[in-house]
Amino acid sequence: MPLADDFQDVLDSLPDDWTDLELDLRIEDESRYIDAAVELSLVNAQPYSRADWHWRIPVAHHFGKAAAPQTVLGVMDRLDAGGCAGEIQLREVREGRSEVVQMWGRPESVREEFRKRRSI
Repeated sequence: MPLADDFQDVLDSLPDDWTDLELDLRIEDESRYIDAAVELSLVNAQPYSRADWHWRIPVAHHFGKAAAPQTVLGVMDRLDAGGCAGEIQLREVREGRSEVVQMWGRPESVREEFRKRRSI
């Protein structure tokens, strides 16, 4: 199965309130490692050393210090188009967290909208 389809299946299986996740990625042909590393640098994939898996990819849903799901999906599409086959495994999912935002001085309508969007 193409990497982009695998990643989309992972996204579809997550609850609505997921905040961030980590994926492990392994490519089949290790001679394509450099080609894959160039593409994966767009999503700040972190290489493993001496492990069964090649990269760890952090993904953030709405906020945080990780790649957006749309960007990761685009990179997986590019890997598929380049003929770089591999597999993805979901490593960890975190859900139900909310970012800290300074609300002092903001109107109540902004505060209500923030609570509504973040389900606080």
